[in-house]
Amino acid sequence: MAKFQKHVFVCANERSAEDPRGSCKARGAEAVLSAFKEQLVEAGFKRVIRPNKAGCLDQCAHGVCMVVYPDAVWYGGVTPGDVPEIIEKHLIRGEIVQRLLIPDDKLTGLDPARQGKPA
Repeated sequence: MAKFQKHVFVCANERSAEDPRGSCKARGAEAVLSAFKEQLVEAGFKRVIRPNKAGCLDQCAHGVCMVVYPDAVWYGGVTPGDVPEIIEKHLIRGEIVQRLLIPDDKLTGLDPARQGKPA
């Protein structure tokens, strides 16, 4: 068996309605994930590119968020209507979908090199 070429992790985290950060699930994550599953199979990528339901990816301010690995490219505000463009441009042609990109300086992760810790 071969390894997957890419993984598409879609945040489907759910929080209470009272949480001011909201959640990707409440913003439509399930529909985004379903669109990826259906459209990747239709495009012939079953067991080549794996769409995955993820827990919190810690990017709540960016709406339905997702990350493509091993590319480490983060997208935010993703809707089911964006899925064909992400598949065609990013997953097939290797081009970043700039209008959905979450810039590195807007991500919430910490860079160990900047924290004085080994990478």
